Amino acid sequence: MKSTKVKGWWLIRLLLTIVGKKCLRQMKKASKNGKKSAADCLRNILLTSKDTVYGKEHNFSDILAAKTDDELFELYSKNVKINDYEDLRPYIERHKNGEADILFPGKPKFYATTSGTTKEPKWIPVTEQYYQEVYKKMNQGWFYSMIMNRPKVFNNYTVSIVGKAIEGAAPDGTVYGSISGVMQRDIPNFMKSIYAAPLDVSHIADYKARYYSIMRFGIEKDVSLLLTANPSTLVEMQTNANEFFEDYCNDIEHGTISSRVSIPEDIRASMITHCKPNPARADELRKLKERYGTVLPKHYWPNLQVVNVWFCGNTRIYYEKVRDSFPPDCVFHEFSYVATECKAGLVLKSNTPETTVFGHKSYFEFIHESDVDNANPRIYQVSELKEGQRYCMLATTCSGLYRYNMHDLIEVVSYFNQFPLIRFIQKVNGTISLTGEKLHERQFIEAVHETEKKTGKIAPFFVGFADPQKSNYKFYFEFADQNISVSEAEAFTTQLDNCLQEYNPEYKEKRLSNRVKAPETALLGPESFERFKATCIDRGYRDGQFKLNLLMQDEKRHAMFKELVK
Repeated sequence: MKSTKVKGWWLIRLLLTIVGKKCLRQMKKASKNGKKSAADCLRNILLTSKDTVYGKEHNFSDILAAKTDDELFELYSKNVKINDYEDLRPYIERHKNGEADILFPGKPKFYATTSGTTKEPKWIPVTEQYYQEVYKKMNQGWFYSMIMNRPKVFNNYTVSIVGKAIEGAAPDGTVYGSISGVMQRDIPNFMKSIYAAPLDVSHIADYKARYYSIMRFGIEKDVSLLLTANPSTLVEMQTNANEFFEDYCNDIEHGTISSRVSIPEDIRASMITHCKPNPARADELRKLKERYGTVLPKHYWPNLQVVNVWFCGNTRIYYEKVRDSFPPDCVFHEFSYVATECKAGLVLKSNTPETTVFGHKSYFEFIHESDVDNANPRIYQVSELKEGQRYCMLATTCSGLYRYNMHDLIEVVSYFNQFPLIRFIQKVNGTISLTGEKLHERQFIEAVHETEKKTGKIAPFFVGFADPQKSNYKFYFEFADQNISVSEAEAFTTQLDNCLQEYNPEYKEKRLSNRVKAPETALLGPESFERFKATCIDRGYRDGQFKLNLLMQDEKRHAMFKELVK
């Protein structure tokens, strides 16, 4: 395919370079004294929110009276306990119902929703300050980092897969939706020409139709940048591309959108205004099909420069599945350590998973992995971490999160001056995430009990394991009635799967999009837990310290339960 540059590509590169350089200069300056930058950041957050309900309850004014940085850190940890979402939910509920000045001055710009540890989702407030200072400015640095690694990354079109910007509203009318969708919606005018597909495609609820629509526009264009958080999405896109390849060719040839896919009529009508007959590209694609049989991104996007996607933690399994499908000279740029609650920093180099923590944008504290279960753990500052060690991160942001436990295990790989470079390892404390669903043990337990009520079948013992290779969960049940058949147990799992989708919106999203496959079922014999525990003790576990999470990603323990299947 001959390279086809987007209109104004040189201006896009120039403007992104100007603003991006400024962002990285500020980061570099702040990183030279990590301790001072952390203290300055914390002071600014507390000063802004000292007159809020939360600020008054937790003595922000007294904390700000600290004469040294060390005293500031100490007073903050004494007055503000380590928080989970449930600790902050009552304050967020007051914001949602219209009250201002609760966690931060005023009310949020919008909410981002994500799964919680219970069946109630988290509503993460995003303030105007956080949106401008963290997301917007850090995104400028993010774009520039890609330009530094691949100067032609914005020469051609971009395929971007984001969530719906606005999904609904809180009781007071404040909207909620996807941060990625809002960011794409609000891109500056000079960048709007680079997107291959119209933004309307993100509003399509049916995932097969959404993938089709994205690829219908994307496969027609000369694409140089592909953006999506989860590499599992790339797996599904490739499957979709080959399933509907001839439909793509027909649509591109005639300027149409296939009737085989379910797209709401208003969205279809809007999308069709972006379509024109392109028989030359359709002919080119058909010749690729004749030549290769299975057509891959390296065939239809030979000029692709960057694939921006997660490839650390469990996501690396999906990355490995698709890596060879892309042009050999294109680079993979890690999406960085980012969650709905917090954008911690940026990855500055391609083909590496290390996020440079921006300690001047949010205040971070760390708990060593050996101390995670301690009620009073030692707290480490950004500048005190050791290379090669693993920690759990606490985040304080100007969006109303205070000493918020991210429940993520990260590893310090190296340092950029005094800002650590970190790599995400896995979720901790009973939360599993194969591809972003963040399924919590508590949700699993509640869903099993709900399924017992609906089916009348009682499981005195049960356990679940995540299988990254299969991208699904396997549930083991010891039923009170040992005569329950495999088919009855599978029906129990189907009902359980439905409950989990009700409890966890991100699990539902990943199941509907087929990024998490249907769960499997196994039947356990009587006294399976007792037999498992006895085996563990025989292998050296201490009886008094023995405990078992009921939802795990643990290959050794999973293998032991496979031996207990009837």
